[in-house]
Amino acid sequence: MQKQAEILQAIEAYSRIIIHRHMRPDPDALGSQVGLAELLRSSYPEKEIYQVGGPVEGLAFLAKMQEVSEDLYQGALVIVTDTANAPRVSDKRFSLGDKLIKIDHHPNDEPYGDIVWVNTNASSCSEMIASFWQLFPEQLVMNEQSARLLYAGIVGDTGRFLYPSTSTETLALAAKLRTFEFDASKLNRQISQMPLKVARLSGYVYEQIDADENGAAKVIFSKELMAQYGVSDSETASVVSLPGNIEEILAWAIFVQQPDGSYRVRLRSKGPVINELAKKHHGGGHPLASGANATDLAEVQEIYQEIQALCQQYMAENGKML
Repeated sequence: MQKQAEILQAIEAYSRIIIHRHMRPDPDALGSQVGLAELLRSSYPEKEIYQVGGPVEGLAFLAKMQEVSEDLYQGALVIVTDTANAPRVSDKRFSLGDKLIKIDHHPNDEPYGDIVWVNTNASSCSEMIASFWQLFPEQLVMNEQSARLLYAGIVGDTGRFLYPSTSTETLALAAKLRTFEFDASKLNRQISQMPLKVARLSGYVYEQIDADENGAAKVIFSKELMAQYGVSDSETASVVSLPGNIEEILAWAIFVQQPDGSYRVRLRSKGPVINELAKKHHGGGHPLASGANATDLAEVQEIYQEIQALCQQYMAENGKML
């Protein structure tokens, strides 16, 4: 409660507020960022509120960014949502403001900011913003736009309330947001639907996934393969959860080759903790959902071997597959 009160005090003290999020945004990044912006616009119409961060990579149905000049940061309050470490903040001008606030639900391994509110028990940063609204009902006024965005962020980061991070608090806050008049069915369709080319890539995932006897699995998307299917790096995010639908798979990685030949690594798990593995390879994240980087195929193989070791240990300690 103390951190939230400090944040509200700072919000009320500044006439200009600029809100950032992480690069390559997902629904929670945009939901928490612009959901907070809309909440503050509704609550403090006299203030200047901006959302910045460049391309939204296929999520324009949620929100759009604004262009701001560098001089607007002078004397401004800057808030960064859903971003664990400073290098991942989209738009590096975030440090130019008068005061910096970090609001996040990832492990606080790399603290930054003058006020830091981190809740790793929250399903999403959007859930945190919704809880912030509930704490200060006299000062904060929710509207349909903010409710829609925060709901989208919660839906996105909980996998439609399927992931273990979904708590009774998550469901209660989502229910409160649903009392506002936005088209939740349409929103869910927009979040889950994919272009035909990505659907075809999904078929490749199921056909080509490599898995061992302990449930460790991997899929590699080379530059050539992505060109063949006509998909971009950001579009591959839609297929990351697919291996989890396979009964025999326990933890997995999808390796997406970048233009420079390195690999972006998306890690997911049904049980083994994977974020420590991710940290070893220039990444991080949640215990069951993380990201990392691999320089080349040798490091790809190294990461996969580490996943295999984690799955083998997990199976030895917990018995049969989840």
